[in-house]
Amino acid sequence: MCAQLNYEADMTTRPTRSALYIPGSKPRALDKARSLACDVILFDLEDAVAPDAKVSARETLSLALEQGGYGTRLRLVRINGLDTAWGADDMAAVAGMSCDGILIPKVDSAGDLDAVAQAVPDLPLWAMMETPLGVLNAHTICAHPRLSGVVMGTNDLAKDLTARTRDGMRVALQHCLLAARAARVVAIDGVFNAFKDDDGLRAECEDGRDMGFDGKSLIHPAQLDIANSIFGPTDAEIELARRQIAAFDEAVAAGQGVAVVDGRIVENLHIVTARATLAKADAIAELETA
Repeated sequence: MCAQLNYEADMTTRPTRSALYIPGSKPRALDKARSLACDVILFDLEDAVAPDAKVSARETLSLALEQGGYGTRLRLVRINGLDTAWGADDMAAVAGMSCDGILIPKVDSAGDLDAVAQAVPDLPLWAMMETPLGVLNAHTICAHPRLSGVVMGTNDLAKDLTARTRDGMRVALQHCLLAARAARVVAIDGVFNAFKDDDGLRAECEDGRDMGFDGKSLIHPAQLDIANSIFGPTDAEIELARRQIAAFDEAVAAGQGVAVVDGRIVENLHIVTARATLAKADAIAELETA
């Protein structure tokens, strides 16, 4: 059965910098994923699998997960929609796979999650946020008691919004992020399609990071290094966090409530962030040496 994780406790520390889509129908890709430096694997039974391979993909993916070898990477399986010919059977199959969660496409409401929660009672749920209705209902979707995280589906969302640019989706992205933060669940940004455009990917990762997303969903292994670098703490951020903690501890020992580091006030709220930065850096180091 799928392992349950304490996502609320892990949210600020468990690395989700890079979430790579891997077709569930391709044994070679499933094998290669065991050696890739991604924090999350999004095993896909939906868009990346042709209609005539949908049924066989379930068995192919199940066997790969049973064989293991994916280390501490978060293993999520995206099923087909329950309104399709494959969704119900996908859901039943994933319930028995060795994974960490089920990713549900085109979630429009919390009721869509209820349908899966009832059928798969012991598996963490993740929601694709990729429809206008889903965005409008983001608060109740993210507040669902079984939800562990959301993944932005920016391609479908752009199509439905008739948005030509990322800026055209900015309100939707921020609305979903706000809902995820209110519910304390993970929020992963959408894909960048031009996988050979490193500068474009870097700019979009920086934009997502600065908005507050935990990581980036990716379509190609070549995108991993950039996403991991941008969504992980930098050496300068780690060093500043250590200095903030040391200065604050010294101030508290002297009976003061605040410290000053580099000419800036450091209060307890900054120490919470600093400790989370160090914890995330430690978690990344552990993941990379696993």
